Amino acid sequence: MAFPLPRGITPSEIAFLAEMETVTIVPRQRLEGLELLGGPVEPLVPPRRASLPLWLALLLKRQRRANIIPPSWLHPDPLGLILEVESQHQDYKNSFSPPPPLPALGKKPIPEHNTHQMEIDTMLHRRFYLKILQLGGDFTKETPALPFHWVEVGNMLLDAASDDLVEPDQIRRLLKDLREVRMSKMRSGVDVLDAAATGGGGVALTGVGAMELGEERGFVAGVVDNLRKIGASKEQARREQLADQRVNGEYSATQDEEEDYMEF
Repeated sequence: MAFPLPRGITPSEIAFLAEMETVTIVPRQRLEGLELLGGPVEPLVPPRRASLPLWLALLLKRQRRANIIPPSWLHPDPLGLILEVESQHQDYKNSFSPPPPLPALGKKPIPEHNTHQMEIDTMLHRRFYLKILQLGGDFTKETPALPFHWVEVGNMLLDAASDDLVEPDQIRRLLKDLREVRMSKMRSGVDVLDAAATGGGGVALTGVGAMELGEERGFVAGVVDNLRKIGASKEQARREQLADQRVNGEYSATQDEEEDYMEF
């Protein structure tokens, strides 16, 4: 008998998808170019930097053929600023730091939905900039932002290329603390889930990473399903009460209009 597959995507599948993220390396020896499914890889000539998929960069790192340059966000300073903003500022008590802005599409026409999303990203980054400045951050530097696969990429680089990172132990601690803070925010929004289950709104997940969504999918879906069952039982009890009032002659026309409105 086959066991049913778990709902959604599993953490191992999410980590597999994260290996297609692009990182920068410094080759330590010459290597010929490769033809990959995602596109050709240029020949590696030290000490010229190159951009490679994460899985290939990790392979070369394990073979001691290249060093990986960590992304700008994987550093104690930006991680510490993001953690401080999300854990201490009231504006981010129930929200998350904004994701990286959408990449520019050059001279090609930008789709309307992408234009709207870019405006939202700009607004979120401006608000986040103000919090960084209040904490003494440098406005001239690039805005610290966690990518969609920040959990997976951070853990992979810590496991395979910790010697290429600045203060890897502190980075590991900051990633752990940041993940706990963000997970607690997702689990504390039960009141928002109650409104979403009854059709009164949605849950804002802007800035949430892939692994965070994958791990919390079961919890959020379970809460919403249970809230819907509770709402259905309350509605059934209300209808039974109205039926009893109709039998006992206590039912008014006003209640009939209200019931028709609820059904509509």
